Amino acid sequence: MKHWIQAARLRTLPLSISGILVGSLYALSAPTNKILTPTQVFDWQIFVLALLTTVSFQVLSNFANDYGDGVKGTDADRVGEKRMVASGVITSAQMKKAVIVTALISLFFAVSLIYLAFGKDNFLYAVLFLGLGIASIIAAVKYTVGSNAYGYSGFGDIFVFIFFGLVSVLGSNFLYTKEFHGLLMLPAIAIGMLSTAVLNLNNMRDEISDRNVGKNTLVVKMGGKWARNYHYFLVVGAMILVLVFAVLSKFRWDQYAFIVAFFPLMSHLKTVKNTSDNRALDPQLKKLAISTFLLSLILAMVLIF
Repeated sequence: MKHWIQAARLRTLPLSISGILVGSLYALSAPTNKILTPTQVFDWQIFVLALLTTVSFQVLSNFANDYGDGVKGTDADRVGEKRMVASGVITSAQMKKAVIVTALISLFFAVSLIYLAFGKDNFLYAVLFLGLGIASIIAAVKYTVGSNAYGYSGFGDIFVFIFFGLVSVLGSNFLYTKEFHGLLMLPAIAIGMLSTAVLNLNNMRDEISDRNVGKNTLVVKMGGKWARNYHYFLVVGAMILVLVFAVLSKFRWDQYAFIVAFFPLMSHLKTVKNTSDNRALDPQLKKLAISTFLLSLILAMVLIF
């Protein structure tokens, strides 16, 4: 059980629910065009199912990543936490079965969520979100699995930005409101950028080993110096977008409490700037993920209080 928990990579789970928190609690705070109050729009059952769905997608992605990199030999000389398949603790056959089972569990949660949110009255919305759910499962698996794994071609950043940012925030909000809120694009893009920064940091750490095994991430393609500037852009850009969101939303002075989360983010950037060996950045992965979750949590809280 300990090894399966390690394979699930619990430290990544707070990051995966960040967008759900913001999108869901925005539904509880923002007015809608319907003759309903925000409290009538928000549904705790949808919220819980949305969390279960996104967590199951994240665990699926982590299992598939462990399997895909393990059978390709990518994790043989990696820095940081050991991977279960590469280390031989879990066999590739066992992990493959776990990927299939987790995919089925994810699909069950997704279908349950869609049915609860849309029922029979919003058939087209249900079909759209079912397509997004299936796309999420495919994206989780195909990141490292198969001969055409997109994580080996430098497209991982795009998928993380879309699914962790736009789909997570805007999609979760739409489950309640059945509306698109343009202003919500700002925190959606911000969370997408921070999530992409976590992946970029991971790829910076693994640049040497990835280059040796032919895993052509953006860092491998563009080089370490470009990756650092890209990283600063993602983190600083996200903070600016959240501030713009607060200004346009006409936050009260006390609602700017989310700025507290900027301090660990700025400390993180300072550490990245002062670290010459990218392999030493492994501890920063957890720090950046938790900082993103903290920012999302505080932002979600100030929206409703």
